[in-house]
Amino acid sequence: MAQGHFRLHLGRQSRRGLPHGRGGIYERAQVLKAFPEAGQRYFASPRDVRILLFGHYRIAYLIKEGGDIDIRGVFHGALDIERFNL
Repeated sequence: MAQGHFRLHLGRQSRRGLPHGRGGIYERAQVLKAFPEAGQRYFASPRDVRILLFGHYRIAYLIKEGGDIDIRGVFHGALDIERFNL
């Protein structure tokens, strides 16, 4: 897979209550730069959405054509993500 662009944006509201600092969600998502297919495939979506696990959280991301990666959301493991349009 070609090396594409990587974007992670967590707004002020999104960061509230999430683990941060050394070993946080941002750092965990950085693995996608080198290994974009590290997460498991999320088959409930018709697109190439994958889920990367981090503690009690799931980082949902989309691998787009050309290798770009879009983070679709960070979800607590207890949340039913099927109701979101991933």
